[in-house]
Amino acid sequence: MSALPALVSVDWLVRHQNDPDVRILDASFYLPNQNRDAHAEYRERHLPGAAFFDVEVIADPASDLPHMLPPPEQFGRQVGELGIDNADRVVVYDANRFLASARAWWMFRAMGHQDVMVLDGGLAAWQAAGQKLESGEVRLPARRFVARFRPELVLDLDRVRAVLEDGSTQVVDVRS
Repeated sequence: MSALPALVSVDWLVRHQNDPDVRILDASFYLPNQNRDAHAEYRERHLPGAAFFDVEVIADPASDLPHMLPPPEQFGRQVGELGIDNADRVVVYDANRFLASARAWWMFRAMGHQDVMVLDGGLAAWQAAGQKLESGEVRLPARRFVARFRPELVLDLDRVRAVLEDGSTQVVDVRS
């Protein structure tokens, strides 16, 4: 298990953003009623070196439900295409109060990658600290990422119903 914290500060990321094993991902996502385009906003402004982690694309295409966790092989291929390998420390952030960065953090953990952190305060904290932004797309050379699915981190509907009934697990619903 990794000793990395779940959250890192802007100061930590400023000190480590150029480390060769640090990869930054903008995982912004907006609900349809927000009428915002996360990818377009990413292209306008993002943290230096950040690639775009698209939860609409890195999802199970066989599911009729949106944003479902993809199969491990697909996750590994798509994350590798973002320039990430298994030795990297990944920092995710978003511009929507942790909605999608926390999901991306969980997706990496569910796929066996422990070295993943969320930027505390996201894009807003980065900007409030006076840190620079850049625009355009960041395309890093593809690398090999091998996903190792951890089924204990994913509950299906039957299991959620069971833990709600028996009280064995705390369930948190982040929907508004």
